[in-house]
Amino acid sequence: VELVESGGGSVESGGSLRLSCVVSGWTYSGYCMGWFRHVTGIEREREGVATIDDEGITHYADSVKGRFIVSQDRAKNSMYLQMNEVTVEDTAMYYCAIDLLFCTGPGRAIDFGHWGQGTQVTVSS
Repeated sequence: VELVESGGGSVESGGSLRLSCVVSGWTYSGYCMGWFRHVTGIEREREGVATIDDEGITHYADSVKGRFIVSQDRAKNSMYLQMNEVTVEDTAMYYCAIDLLFCTGPGRAIDFGHWGQGTQVTVSS
């Protein structure tokens, strides 16, 4: 299984950014896919940002609810994260992940076994 993120970059506070994740090699019809983020230098588990499952059901972390939108295009084996009204607190490395489990919330990193390499998002004030 391979996941490749793209779309990261620098953006000013209040702006928008769209991340993409392309998955290859996943052979199951069911899944939970998620976006996670991690701030470099901080000793903490990757934070679950949003998840989406094979039925299109989504969950969000409280910190991004109402600002971020997770979506998917199953024909393109892709997942997206539309980030709106970003703040400096959104600055982090963003990762996508997938696994064969039920999405019960914005995601716990420990539950996912397949990860991309990440894409950096930097928000300036």
